[in-house]
Amino acid sequence: MILCQITDCHIADGRHLFGAIDTAGGLARAVERINGLDPAPDLVLVTGDLVNDGTAAQYRHFRSLVEALGRPIRVLPGNHDDRAEMRAAFGGTEALPVPAHTPFLHYVERHGPVRLIALDTLDPGKTPGLLCDDRLAWLEARLREDRQSPTLIAMHHPPFQTGMPMMDRYGLEGRARFEALIESAPNVQRIVAGHVHRTVAARVGHATAQIAPSTAHTLAWEVRSDRPPHWTDEPAGLLLHVWGPEERFVTHHLLTQPPHLRRLG
Repeated sequence: MILCQITDCHIADGRHLFGAIDTAGGLARAVERINGLDPAPDLVLVTGDLVNDGTAAQYRHFRSLVEALGRPIRVLPGNHDDRAEMRAAFGGTEALPVPAHTPFLHYVERHGPVRLIALDTLDPGKTPGLLCDDRLAWLEARLREDRQSPTLIAMHHPPFQTGMPMMDRYGLEGRARFEALIESAPNVQRIVAGHVHRTVAARVGHATAQIAPSTAHTLAWEVRSDRPPHWTDEPAGLLLHVWGPEERFVTHHLLTQPPHLRRLG
């Protein structure tokens, strides 16, 4: 089972973000790269910040770009997203399999041997994420339902500090209680997130937590707190989480720029 993760697409009304970043072009390149993979991924998961301003027009633009994907897609919200507009754009489709009456946009699915839990960390109007009592109770109940199936949890805000002060200021409230739930569920094997616009990994409880790069722009690596944030033209990318024959996840980082293949020897 191959799960492809993209994140932080930041589609922005056809304009260049910050006057310089072609986010739509970045997503189009990611779609082209995914469509060229062999074997093809079983599922493409978008871990939040689909668009930049949460508008209906931006979601229409996002949908027009990902319609070219030859694979099933699932989405979840980030801090730049809007729940109501996401429901309007994806409600009733396989991309967002949530009932209309639920306050949060999270869901559980099975893909082959793997159980996927998509978790909504959006705190409307704020950049940091939030796992409130209701959301943690929902997650605890879902974990209690199945203690056997290998489980991957997807969310926008990473449940750990990265050491990059600028991003850690906008981290996830409730991550200590989240980690305690992970410790109680040994079948959670992987946690995937976005938000940081860089590839970063850490342990959360017994599980590996992995942040995917943005399809648009990369934040410069900066661990000093006295420097302002910058974005960089480092290549955009995506992650492939492969459930392999040893019954564990192995993650591969691919650039969205098409590679030039040369035979060894």
